[in-house]
Amino acid sequence: MSTVAVTDATFDEEVKGADVPVVVDFWAEWCGPCKQIGPALEELAEEYGGKIKVAKVDVDQNPDTAAAMGVRGIPALFIFKDGQVVSNRAGAAPKAALKGWIDESI
Repeated sequence: MSTVAVTDATFDEEVKGADVPVVVDFWAEWCGPCKQIGPALEELAEEYGGKIKVAKVDVDQNPDTAAAMGVRGIPALFIFKDGQVVSNRAGAAPKAALKGWIDESI
C-alpha cells in the first residue's frame, strides 16, 4: 500500500475514521527535509502493508488541517490510532528511526 494524499475535506474520513493506525506527514513541495523523508515513508507504507496507513497532507494546499493540528514547522509527523493522536514528531529522520517510532506508537 502506498501513501495516500489527504486534503482538508478528506482528513476526518481518511485519518480519524481509519480502521488501522495512520501516520500523517504534513509536508510541502518546497521543503527539503520533507523530500528527504518522502521515499522512506513510501517504503514504510509498502513494508507495513495493510497494518498502517501513511497519509500525506500538503500544507500549502490544505492549511486548515495543518492549523487545526498546530503544525508550525514541517515535516511534522503524527500517528493517529482510533481517531486520536498517540504520538508526534517534527523534522526529518532516517528510515530506521521512523520505523522505530512507528513501532513504539502502534
